[in-house]
Order: sequence, then C-alpha cells, then structure tokens
Amino acid sequence: MLRYELEKVFLKAGGKIALFILFILVGITGYFATNVFYVDENGDEQTGPAAVRELRAVQKEWAGYLEEEKIRRVIAENRKIRRSPEALSDDVVKNNIAYGWGQGIMEIRDLLNCSYREHFREYDYYRADSLSEEDALAFYTNRVSSLEEWLQEEAKDMFSEKEKEFLINRYRQIQTPFYYDYMEGWMRLFEFSPTIIMITMLVLGYLVAGIFSNEFVWKSDAVLFSSKYGRNKAVAAKIGAGFWIVTAVYWCAVLAYSAITLLYLGADGMNCPVQADMSGWKCFYHITVWQKYLLTIGGGYIGCLFISFFSMLVSAKTKSTVLAVMVPVVLIFIPSFLANINSAAVSKILSLLPDQLLQMEAALNYFSVYTIGGKVVGAVPIVLTVYTALVVAMGPVIYREYRRKTFV
Repeated sequence: MLRYELEKVFLKAGGKIALFILFILVGITGYFATNVFYVDENGDEQTGPAAVRELRAVQKEWAGYLEEEKIRRVIAENRKIRRSPEALSDDVVKNNIAYGWGQGIMEIRDLLNCSYREHFREYDYYRADSLSEEDALAFYTNRVSSLEEWLQEEAKDMFSEKEKEFLINRYRQIQTPFYYDYMEGWMRLFEFSPTIIMITMLVLGYLVAGIFSNEFVWKSDAVLFSSKYGRNKAVAAKIGAGFWIVTAVYWCAVLAYSAITLLYLGADGMNCPVQADMSGWKCFYHITVWQKYLLTIGGGYIGCLFISFFSMLVSAKTKSTVLAVMVPVVLIFIPSFLANINSAAVSKILSLLPDQLLQMEAALNYFSVYTIGGKVVGAVPIVLTVYTALVVAMGPVIYREYRRKTFV
C-alpha cells in the first residue's frame, strides 16, 4: 500500500514536473552560491576553481586564533592598504589592485567593523580604516559593551531584567579568542540555505497536498472506505507516504546543494565559532559552524515535516487539494509581512512560528528569548522541541480525522 501511494505521487506528470523544477532550482542556487571571484596582482577579476584556490590560500595565511597581536597586525595591514597610492587613486584598475591586497584579511576586517561600530544595530564598512593598533585591546570587550548599551537604551523595554542579564552573560561566557579560518564554503552555503529549504517546502506542499483529498476528486473514496483495510492500513499508508516523500525529497535537495557548495568552495572552518564570521558576530548561542549547519538542515527538516503534515491534515479534513496547497504559502510568507509591525509582542510571536525552522540560519542571530518557569531560554531550542512534538502528535490526528470520513 505504501508503495502504491508513493507511485501515485511520483509517477504522475505533475509530480515529475515539480521534482524536475526543484532540482533545476537547486542547481541554479548552487551556481550562485559558488560564484566567487579573486582579484589578482594586476587588478583583474578571476573566477572558477583557480579563483577559489587563490582566495583560500590568501585567507589561510591569517588562519588561527584572533588574539590581540593578530588584531594589531590586521589593523596595521588594513591601514597600509587603505593609505596606499593605489587605494587613493581615481584609477579603477589601481583600486582593484589595492582591493586584491586586502583579500586575505577581508573577513577579519568585517569583524573589526562589527566590533568597533558606534551603535549596536549599525554597520559602517569604513569603520576599520580609522582604527589604530592600540584599539586591538578592545576587540572582544566591545562586543559585550555594545550589547549592554543597546539593552539599556534602544531595547530597554524589549526584555525583562532577567532576560537582559541572560543575554549579557551569554556574551561574557563565550570562549575567546575566536579561532578564525577560511570559511567561504560555509558562509555561502548559509547565505542561500533558506532559499533552498523554502523552495523545497513549496514543492513538498504540492506533492503531499493531494494524498488524502484526491480520493474525493477522483470519486474513488467509496471504494477506499468500503474496502477491508480502507480505514486503517490504507490511511496509515497515506501518512507513511507523506513522511517518506518529505524525507526523501528534502534530504536529496539539501544534501545536493550542500555537496555542490562545499565540494567546490571547501569545508574549511567547520570548527570555528559562528561569531568568527560577520554574519554570526551577534549570535548569543555558543555553537560552531558545523553545529550551525546541523541546526540549519535539522530545523529545516522538522519545519518541512510539520508544514507538510499540517497540509495533509487540511487535505484530509476539507477534502480540498487547493486549500492544502495554500498552507505552505501562508505559513512561509504571511509572517514576513507581519514582521514590519514594530512591536515587541508581535516579534515574540513571530519568532515561534514554523517558518523560523526554514530559516534557522537567520533565527540563530535573533535576540528572541522567553522566560519559562523562571528560566530564560532562546527561541531556537523552543521551536525545535515544540514542532518536533507536534509532528509526532499530528500523525495520529490525521489518521483519526481521515478514517472517520464518510462517502457518498
């Protein structure tokens, strides 16, 4: 029965077209994710595998712990480049040559801009150019002090005192100095991972939407429900089919995208803390790049299972494939419109919606915390726990809902 249900989804023309479109989009997204360039000593832009090798080599020269001495060297190197005749020239080629000299320290320079920013939520690309070697001493302390200032001023009404203390302690307790390495492969992977996961979810929504409702569309419900195993084994097979469709399609798409990106750009830096890259500088979770990857793809899988199961429940309850197909669209895109509402209460609600699982890379950087039973907890462990439990609970709910359907 399970095989029959899977064949009904994958062998029909719509299912084949959906899968074809998905993997074309995975390939296109992988292309954009791996599209990096390197500027050589002549100021010419190179692309392709050679560019990746050169970029990796120059950034590897600065790999290691970001101790005070290394920060001093980066500041000095950056000042030397920025004050060079090539950097100050009006000639584009000379500017490109100067840019090429700074490619090795480019990512660390971004961290300097993050650390020495004037305001917590601002970013000044040129902030690092005004630093002196003496400023290196405050590289890590700035991270804590800027958070404290933000919590005392702009965000003073967004958190309770206990939540503020929690966030500050998380910043203070992180192990320093950070270990830095070439991480281009991971950073590009994270940048486009929400795109891949959301596209996959939309395709999955289409694939599973008709598993239950199609019996009524095809007028085969009378045959199904009057058969010996129609209200038990057949229903269980439909739920099993939904689970295996989500599992197979999701992991094929995500792992294919991961392989494309990491095999091309490299998987170096997997053990670096996420804070060693600009995109994770503000993160209060103490995790490595590899752990962030596991959370990203694991959260995406749980999110796809939940939304797909919810879509199947709607399909079973309403007998409508159209309404079931709309479920992923509503759950993915409606929160993005509500996010424009400037309200702390709305933000707390939005941080617990299932779309956060599909964009875990971004969710890890949000200051979404909740006080539960006197204990402060981040939103990420909450959504992972809650929606995992809901996925487990929804199977029996779908089973009970569909098996008691009547036919005409």
